[in-house]
Amino acid sequence: MTKAKPTTEIRIGKIKAAVWANENGGIIRYNVSFSRLYKDGTTWKRSDSFGRDDLLTLAKLADQVHSVLHQQLPEPEEEPTPAPAA
Repeated sequence: MTKAKPTTEIRIGKIKAAVWANENGGIIRYNVSFSRLYKDGTTWKRSDSFGRDDLLTLAKLADQVHSVLHQQLPEPEEEPTPAPAA
């Protein structure tokens, strides 16, 4: 079994965003996960916890990912709105 890979990855310094495409019923939705890379001795690790000094970078990265999702990736199909009850 192959492990799913993100459709897009964007990184600013130690903070990384991974964009995932999820298809359900023919509709593609995009989700984003953020992680912080750090070194433990000689091994690189990742955490989903962010410190005070990471927050501005995280916000800038989230803004960039938002732009990528709206400019480069296809718009997700809208789910039909249910008709009002008569």
